[in-house]
Amino acid sequence: MRVYFGVLGPLRVEVEAEVEAGVDVGGGPGRPTAGAPERLPRSPVLKGLLGVLLLAEGQRLSAGRLLDLVWADQATQVGLGALQTGVSRLRSWLGTFEDPDLVLDFDGSGYSLRLRPEAVDLGRFRRAVAGGDLGGAVALRRGPVFADAVRVSHSDPLVRTVEEDVRAAVLAWAQAALVDGSPEAALPHLDALARDTPLDEPVQAARMRLLAADGRPAEALRLFQALRQQVVDELGVEPGAQVREAYSEVLALDGDVQNAAPRPLPVPAQLPPDSAAFVGRERGTVRIREALAAGRLPVIAGMGGIGKTALAVRLANQARGDFPDGQLYVDLRGAGTDPADPGLVLSGFLRALGVEPGQIPETPVDRSALYRSVLSGRRILVVLDNAADEQQVRPLLPGAAGAVGAAALVTSRTALTALDNSELVDLSVLSPASALALLERLVGAERVAAEPEAAAEILRACDHIPLAVRVVGARLAGRPRWSLDRMAALVRDERDRLDQLQAGDLAIRASFGLSYDRLPAPARRLFRLLGLLDVPDFASWAAAAVADLGLDEAERHLETLVDAHLLEVAGVEPRLRYRFHDLVRLYAREQSDAEDGAAYQLAAVVRAVGGWLWFAERAADRIPGPCYAPIHGSAPRRPFPGASGALLADSLAWFDTERPALLAITRQACALNLVSAAWDLAACQEKYNDVRGFYDEWQTVNLAVREVCRTAGDRLGEAVLTRGLIEVTTWTGSDDGGQTMVVLHERAMRLFEEFEALGAERGSADALVMAAWSLVAQGRLPEALAAAGEALTRAENSGHPGGRARAHQIIAIARSEDDDLGLTIDHLSQALEIARALGNTRFEAAATQFLGAAYCRAGDGERGEELLTRALAMARAFDDRYTETFSLLYLAKYYAVIGDARARPAAETAEAISRRNTMTHHLADALLILGRLDLATGDPASAVAHLEESVELWRRRGWESFLAEAQEALENARAAAVTAEDVQ
Repeated sequence: MRVYFGVLGPLRVEVEAEVEAGVDVGGGPGRPTAGAPERLPRSPVLKGLLGVLLLAEGQRLSAGRLLDLVWADQATQVGLGALQTGVSRLRSWLGTFEDPDLVLDFDGSGYSLRLRPEAVDLGRFRRAVAGGDLGGAVALRRGPVFADAVRVSHSDPLVRTVEEDVRAAVLAWAQAALVDGSPEAALPHLDALARDTPLDEPVQAARMRLLAADGRPAEALRLFQALRQQVVDELGVEPGAQVREAYSEVLALDGDVQNAAPRPLPVPAQLPPDSAAFVGRERGTVRIREALAAGRLPVIAGMGGIGKTALAVRLANQARGDFPDGQLYVDLRGAGTDPADPGLVLSGFLRALGVEPGQIPETPVDRSALYRSVLSGRRILVVLDNAADEQQVRPLLPGAAGAVGAAALVTSRTALTALDNSELVDLSVLSPASALALLERLVGAERVAAEPEAAAEILRACDHIPLAVRVVGARLAGRPRWSLDRMAALVRDERDRLDQLQAGDLAIRASFGLSYDRLPAPARRLFRLLGLLDVPDFASWAAAAVADLGLDEAERHLETLVDAHLLEVAGVEPRLRYRFHDLVRLYAREQSDAEDGAAYQLAAVVRAVGGWLWFAERAADRIPGPCYAPIHGSAPRRPFPGASGALLADSLAWFDTERPALLAITRQACALNLVSAAWDLAACQEKYNDVRGFYDEWQTVNLAVREVCRTAGDRLGEAVLTRGLIEVTTWTGSDDGGQTMVVLHERAMRLFEEFEALGAERGSADALVMAAWSLVAQGRLPEALAAAGEALTRAENSGHPGGRARAHQIIAIARSEDDDLGLTIDHLSQALEIARALGNTRFEAAATQFLGAAYCRAGDGERGEELLTRALAMARAFDDRYTETFSLLYLAKYYAVIGDARARPAAETAEAISRRNTMTHHLADALLILGRLDLATGDPASAVAHLEESVELWRRRGWESFLAEAQEALENARAAAVTAEDVQ
């Protein structure tokens, strides 16, 4: 059965079934109503324990605290044993009710009583006050807080706070009754409180005012005289200011006033005017209207200058008809960095609602309670603009909302997600179309239409932030002879863009400054340093690096910046990513220039670059790709050992996420002459670019950073980047007029000499393998085998297993050209074994496909097809187009030999991928296969077309053996075409 308790007066216990039957079960200790069972524990100790645990409202109370509360001045004479005995007896007594929701709990740190919130009158009291139902709240008071528990310490904050809250509610209810002209509703409650606290002067002053308002001024004056005598007798002083003021008010009352008709309640109309230049925000408008209609609290959040106030004012003005009792408005920004005091705001609201200045309570709590009471039942919209935090907003919210109550609308630079029943509407920048429409309204549509490109540039410089567009519009509107192109030139330079974005009292810098100034110092520092990074977005570890913080601390400050809308979340996987709006970044850099020295700024960027380098180096090691020797520079790393596991679980995904930031930070490292870091970052991206097919990006970055290395004299960086450039330009770049393989040999040997001079033996092994490939292509097989053998020796001597695998591979290719398929298979098997040991699945796929092709040529088609199919699946698993195309080509060749219809689809797919990704070598091979298939199926004209293109490509590539095959096939196709013409 359900049990209910009362603490707002003598301790009381009620049981649901007996309450429904009309039985009063809680009259007081030892005084149950006739016929009612005795429900209260008889022991004063148990009553005290029960009472204080109920007052705690589920909060844990330690054993020492319970001893002080229940035993009061005897606590030092009583041990823990007495407390434990009392708790045990109380638990047994509570068990007699068999209420499953009633649990006396102990967790080692203290005791708590868990029960339904509505099971205690204190809980119902608090909900009524929060909802603005002060009459319902004060009606629950039956006297001093469990006045019968005489042993409980009433001076303890636990008891005293409840008594103060009840007193505040009674006073607020009295004030509301005074304003509403219904003093008779509150007088009984105020009389009861006054009897219990006869020297409480604010209570007695309120009682005097209510008596006078109830038509009993003489009684109010007698009350003053009696109170004055008691205060003088007991305290030896005169009554305080509040009582004297109330006495003066009663004396000044005209006798006719009591019989006058109540004055009408004022209808406040405090909204600022709507903006004629308002545009966009359709989706946010719908959400806010729906929230207001449903009784929820819309919170419009966003960065400074984003248009929160404009949207709130527009909606509030449009909703005037829905709130006929008035509209209240306040800008909560306050002065300087200090937000407006909610107590002062409440005073202003109460005056606007008709409360006389002398009737406004002194404390913010009392004012808030009166405010909710005055709003109760009135359709008033309260607009709270530029709120700082939840603590500032809560006292200003109406107690009820919906069709029959007041409603509120809040704007803030923070999300205020802790507000109950709130609906967050987070504003971002305007869409390009809306920003253009705003500029047209400010400047004139014809003027904007005359210079569309300049208008677009202006809006991009403004980052589509409404305030920035308004500033530009205001400047142009005031200068009708200016062209938009002139304004575009003014805002083009980032260095003084913020200077240009100010007009009159509109300034984007000042708007950002309000948010910045209110940040705690560590968040301000992080904000400034993050603004130094030229990256489109970043992860929390980058923030930790730039500010030299722990990851957890950096994430806390990042959330502060997000809450202040100085940063926004740009992505969520695998960790949150953040980004600046462009103008906010400029502001951050301005602040850093003003507050941080140049050396301090450089050190911060160096740490951030080191963070990217640390991650990129580790991610690159896990990327399956060409087995080049990993060669790194001496740039400092910023390690994050605790974060690497989760972030680098999928290294390709890490590079996918970081790719734009990596490109940007590499460029910034070049600009700051961080040469070693720049080339190391570029080199770390090579395998990723290879797997993903970003060949143009690979080449562009390496060329730019290599030039920086040359200027700085960093020969190691120059050599490493040259190695990557040779790889990407040889196999996926443009041809060198039929000299591609010759050029490859020349470049590889120069690279060999560079690595030799630097003493980088692993690099020289890589260069020799490159040279061997070119020699095989030119048909110079003995020289190729010599170079490959030397590369194998150097790789073995320098501990370069990837170099050994590549050397075995090119040796196998050379043997294959010489039709020595036994040695071909042997070397490819060794290469495959090394690739597996390295965990390099991409090179494993490459070795597997070459091995499959060798088995096909050796006559073991079944084994060869199985290996090629496996290599194809591996390539597709990590989206490696180059390896996929090679496997398709050799499968097509095998299918063509055995007459399998799958040959043409495989070759056509290889052709399409090759054309799309500029894989000239693979394209030439695919065209050769398709030409042969055309010839075999009796279509010599198509065969000639395919083979002519193949021959031209092989000629430009300079691969002699393939060129010879293609020329022979072309001759056969042309002969077949002539024969076909003769037959016709």
